[in-house]
Amino acid sequence: MHGIAAKLQPAERMARLGTESAFEVLARAEALRRQGKDVINLGIGQPDFKTPPHIVEAAAKALRDGHHGYTPAAGIPQCREAVAAYIRRQHGVEVGPDRVLIMPGGKVTMFFAILMFGEPGAEIMYPNPGFPIYESVIKFSGAKPVPIALLEKTGFAFDADQVLAQITPRTRLMILNSPANPTGGVVPKSEIDKLVKGLERHPQVAIMSDEIYHRLLFDGREHATLFRYPEIADRLIVLDGWSKTYAMTGWRLGWSVWPKSLVGDAERLAINCHSCVNAAAQFAGIAALEGPQDSVEAMRKAFAERRRIIVDGLNGIPGVSCVEPGGAFYAFPNIVRTNKDARTLQDLFLTEAGVATIAGTAFGAHGEGYLRFSYANSAENIREALARIRKSLG
Repeated sequence: MHGIAAKLQPAERMARLGTESAFEVLARAEALRRQGKDVINLGIGQPDFKTPPHIVEAAAKALRDGHHGYTPAAGIPQCREAVAAYIRRQHGVEVGPDRVLIMPGGKVTMFFAILMFGEPGAEIMYPNPGFPIYESVIKFSGAKPVPIALLEKTGFAFDADQVLAQITPRTRLMILNSPANPTGGVVPKSEIDKLVKGLERHPQVAIMSDEIYHRLLFDGREHATLFRYPEIADRLIVLDGWSKTYAMTGWRLGWSVWPKSLVGDAERLAINCHSCVNAAAQFAGIAALEGPQDSVEAMRKAFAERRRIIVDGLNGIPGVSCVEPGGAFYAFPNIVRTNKDARTLQDLFLTEAGVATIAGTAFGAHGEGYLRFSYANSAENIREALARIRKSLG
């Protein structure tokens, strides 16, 4: 005999929390595979390369050496020092290890930054189309999400004057992402110069720069990191990590750099949230930063070739056009002339063509009329996927 059925009432804010469609599509693709359907996944943003062997060996050695216990909440000192040294080499900027926090992936940094500044009455600016978790967590925090429109005509870069015009006395945090997910857009240094100059008039606005794709740039582009603007150093949070650069998505390992005034708050959030980061993974992270970098360049060159294949292929499909992405490993083609909305095409390509893609609307309202293709898959699979899509569109 059963008792009275439970009537649980989660907090109202849970209804404001979104999701990441790439993982939903991945689950649907896997379900179709189990039914025997051949599915090519161009949906998930994950390098199809293995983590380099010397990094794997560093983690195995750490385990053999007995690194099995808790670590400091901010990360082991050696890992924080390795990140600071990497930033010095890569960006030519001195950052004290005391400002570096090791995180279990990149999302945690954005979650912490948004929770720090988001509350009812506050406004947080974020790229749209952009990584879906930005808007999701802003809403969860109670703050108002204010989209920074990224338009195809500018190569999906922001217009600094437009961004500055959107700032109000309620703006607490501005999120930037270049090279960008989902568009592959890269913001020119000239626009960042203009933005930083304009931010002098808005000292209450913190900036979180998501630079997770900073090593994946094409055509000789240089990364315009916000580290190189000392005038905003006291309000800049930088999100970065190992996942994309070293094909370490499953290791759940990231780093962040915080202004000195916020390090203590970030560390307290870490203690309350996840205690600390996996010990062996941090030794793997050190090996990645300090060891040979040839795998990074090999992967970037492979992505550059795949970019050419996918952009040419998409532009050859009737009703589809695609601007060339400057970085990351995403193409964001315009599908307006197919006369189908993004979600309809996403479902059509998955169920009929056996190709997983992500509707642009998964990345915000400005994503309607677009699909995201990840070219972190083999050239052979990309060519086959394009052939199937062309056929499904008739």
